[in-house]
Amino acid sequence: MTSPAGRFTGVDEGLSAGARAALGRAARDEVPPAALAAWVPPPDRDPIGLIESQAATRVPELVPLRHARMAVSPFTYFRGAALPMAADLASTPGSGLTAQLCGDAHLANFGFFASPERHLTFDVNDFDETAPGPFEWDVKRLAASLEIGGRDDGFTTKDRGRIVRHAVRSYREAMREFASLPILDVWYAHLDIDDLLPRFHALLDERRTPSVWASIVKARAHDSLQAFEKLCHVRDGEPRIVREPPLIVPIEDFVTGSGRAELLAALEGIVESYMQTLQHDRRHLLGQYRFVDLARKVVGVGSVGTATWIALLVDRADDSPLFLQVKEAQPSVLERFTSASTFENHGERVVAGQRLIQAASDIFLGWDRVAWDGIERDYYLRQLRDWKGSADVAGMTVAGMELWGRMCGWTLARAHARTGDRLAIAAYLGKSDTFERAIADFAAAYADQNERDYGLMVAAIASGRLAAATPAPAKRKRGPQ
Repeated sequence: MTSPAGRFTGVDEGLSAGARAALGRAARDEVPPAALAAWVPPPDRDPIGLIESQAATRVPELVPLRHARMAVSPFTYFRGAALPMAADLASTPGSGLTAQLCGDAHLANFGFFASPERHLTFDVNDFDETAPGPFEWDVKRLAASLEIGGRDDGFTTKDRGRIVRHAVRSYREAMREFASLPILDVWYAHLDIDDLLPRFHALLDERRTPSVWASIVKARAHDSLQAFEKLCHVRDGEPRIVREPPLIVPIEDFVTGSGRAELLAALEGIVESYMQTLQHDRRHLLGQYRFVDLARKVVGVGSVGTATWIALLVDRADDSPLFLQVKEAQPSVLERFTSASTFENHGERVVAGQRLIQAASDIFLGWDRVAWDGIERDYYLRQLRDWKGSADVAGMTVAGMELWGRMCGWTLARAHARTGDRLAIAAYLGKSDTFERAIADFAAAYADQNERDYGLMVAAIASGRLAAATPAPAKRKRGPQ
C-alpha cells in the first residue's frame, strides 16, 4: 500500500502480528504455493513486440547494439528481456502479498560493493526496475536466471534443479527467520564478506567456487583510481575521458567550439542541482571536487540505449579522481502491470527503492532531471566503481552457482522483509519445501520458454525486423563442466 506521503509499505500497520500471519495463511489457502509452478503462455504473447516498443525511448544508434548483446545467448537474451517477463508474470497465479521489488532480480544483478564503512558487502546492485509488486515475481526471475545460467554453462538437469531449489529454500528459510526478529534487527541484517554468515562461509572455497572467490578479490581493486587508469588520459594538462565509440563517447564529440564550454558550465549546474538530493555531509564532501569531463558510456545488456553517462571529477586539493555514473531512469517495466510510480521523478524512484532494499547504499546516490536535445530525462547518480564486482556466470562451477544462488536468495528475502509484510509472507511460504519445488518447476518451464523467445529474437534479427550491430559480439565461453 502507499501512504499519502508516497511512502510504500507492504504492511498493514494497524494489524497485530497474529492478524498479519493470518493474512499469509489466507493467501496460502486462496493461491497455494504449489500453484506458483504454473506457466501457460498467454495466446497474445509477443515478446519481440515488447522489445521493439522499448526502442522508442532509447538512443537510436545504440538500439542495434542492445539487440546484438541480447542475441549472444539465451542467458543474455533473458538479461535484456525484463519487460517480456514482467508481462508473463502478470499472467500467472499470484500470492497477493507485496514488497518493494528489485524488478530485475537475475543472478548477475547481485554482487559486491563497499559499504560507507569500507566493508565489502553482498547485495542487490541494480535497481532500474524497482517498484512495489508481488514478492514472488522477484523470486521467479532469480530462479529462472539460475536455471538459464546453468543451461548456458552445461550443467545437468539434476544439478540445475538442486541449484534453484537451494536458492529458493534460502529465501524461504531466511524470510521465516526474519519474521521472528524485530524489524530493527531485520533492517541491520547484511551479508558482510569479511564475516560471512556461517551458512555460507563453509561453502566458499577457492577451488570449488573459483568464480565467486575471484570476484571478491577483484571487487576490492575496482575503485575510481582503477577506473581513471582505464578510462582516462591527460591532454593539455587536464585529465580527459578516452574515446572508444560506440561504447565511450566524450562530450566533445557532441558539441564543438564555444558550445563545449557552455555545456560544461551547464553540467556543473546539474551537479549542483543533484547535490541537493544528498545528505548535508555528503554535499559537503562532494563540494571538495571539481567537475572535469563527461562521456556517454554504454553499460550492461538491458540498459543499453538509455542515456547513460560517466562524469569525471577531481579533488580540488590533489586531483585524485572520482567517477560518477549518471544513468537515465525510465519507468519501471513493472508499472505496466502493477501501478504507476508515486514518484514524479524516476531517478528518485530508483534511489528510494535502492535505499529501501539495500543494507547500505552508495554515499553519492542521488537524482536529477535534465533537458538534453530538447528531451527532459530523469537520472540517478552514484559512484561508477566502489569495490563493485559480480561473479562471472559463464565461469561458474556447479558449487559456485549454488553458493551464489543461496546468497542471492537470502539477500532477496532480507530486501522483501524490510519492505513487505515479513510475517504474512513467512506464513504463506510455510515450513515444507512446497514453495521451492513449485518455483523450480516454474523456472524449468520458463527456461524452455526463454529458449523459444531467444530463437524468435535471432530470427527477427535475421529477417531484418530487429536491427543488430555487426559484427555480433563473440559467443560466451562455457564454464567448467
